[in-house]
Amino acid sequence: MVPLFVLDDDILQSDYARPNRLAFLLDCLRDLRAALRERGGDLFVRSGDVVAETMAVVRGAGAQAVWVSEDYSSYARLRQRRLEEACSRDGIELEMRPGATVIEPGAIVPIGGDHFKVFTPYSRKWSALPPRPLLRAPRRVPEDSGLTRGRLPALSSLVAGTVSPELSTGGESEARKRLGRWLRSSLEGYGDRHDDLAGDKTSRLSPYLHFGCISPVEAVARAAGKPGAGPFIRQLCWRDFHHQVLAAAPTLPRADYRPRGHRWSDDPQGLQAWKEGRTGVPIVDAGMRQLAREGFMHNRARLVTASFLTKDLYIDWRLGAAHFWDLLADGDIANNAGNWQWVAGTGNDTRPNRMFNPIRQAHRFDPAGDYVRRYVSELSGIRGAAVHEPWKLPEDKRAALDYPGAFVDRGALRSSFPGGHLGQD
Repeated sequence: MVPLFVLDDDILQSDYARPNRLAFLLDCLRDLRAALRERGGDLFVRSGDVVAETMAVVRGAGAQAVWVSEDYSSYARLRQRRLEEACSRDGIELEMRPGATVIEPGAIVPIGGDHFKVFTPYSRKWSALPPRPLLRAPRRVPEDSGLTRGRLPALSSLVAGTVSPELSTGGESEARKRLGRWLRSSLEGYGDRHDDLAGDKTSRLSPYLHFGCISPVEAVARAAGKPGAGPFIRQLCWRDFHHQVLAAAPTLPRADYRPRGHRWSDDPQGLQAWKEGRTGVPIVDAGMRQLAREGFMHNRARLVTASFLTKDLYIDWRLGAAHFWDLLADGDIANNAGNWQWVAGTGNDTRPNRMFNPIRQAHRFDPAGDYVRRYVSELSGIRGAAVHEPWKLPEDKRAALDYPGAFVDRGALRSSFPGGHLGQD
């Protein structure tokens, strides 16, 4: 067996190539190589066109079959078709196996349709279908192909820019430690605590699931039957839901899934303030600064910041999704685009006019203000819930803060809807 990873030139030259994701990916590959070496094998690394490099390894190793995990974006499917054609020409068996999801797209469909457009009926079908069996890793991975293994490149040779200072370490080893600790400490109370911004009780497994460090099938299997498992497994169902939407609607990252006739604002100043976490609305700024610091954002904060951009500043969801894409280690085409559209009202939400009042959200999910103080250092001296509305401070204290005034009319922030989901937590 020849475990192969090809650094795809087309991807490295695209918007996908961002420092946080590539740094995380290189961690994953180093960890995978070490695990394979412990089992008597190795990880073979190539760079270039995935199909050409794969077929060169096939010929060099005298292989008879190629096995890959199936993916569902338009680019991935085009690449898979090219690989299928190349294998067919050379008489090589190609086996494309599900791996990115618990239930692969197309395994469940509504009567008279090719995919589910609403989450609740999808989740009912999803929950009733048994997941794929959980397979154990082999103890030995023998390899004697005689091929050159190839080196893992330095991050600086792949992409310019800096990595978020508190980016998590990638790899299967870290994923298993994280899952084990979290199942023991936080699963039972997940349903009540997953929206607690300051408590930070979410699993933070999303980048590990995205890069295949741990299988969503295993995450379900290890959680199933334990107290608190239901709400956590529901999050993995959301993840699968957006993959089946992407598989059916490949333009999801670029075009409105359900056009609403929006006329988005041309507001570069507002967009930049939002990106920098300088909107003057502390809960929004805290979320944006967490993203910059960690390459991750709490799911509740994703909802609040996305709603603020699209429903309060009325800025195109694609611009917000692109910024998330730039920084998120868990940047996933299906979930990033699908969930941004859900919040913007152009996607799969059955209530497209839903808004999240950031002040009400802050008081509900960060009642003591600890999340805001953790990420907005200018407000660290304001005690309690007063941190959420610094404009209400006495004038002398407000003037002493190196913090902007609110970027929008606070009186316009009326509606608050506590439910919702954006991204994987």
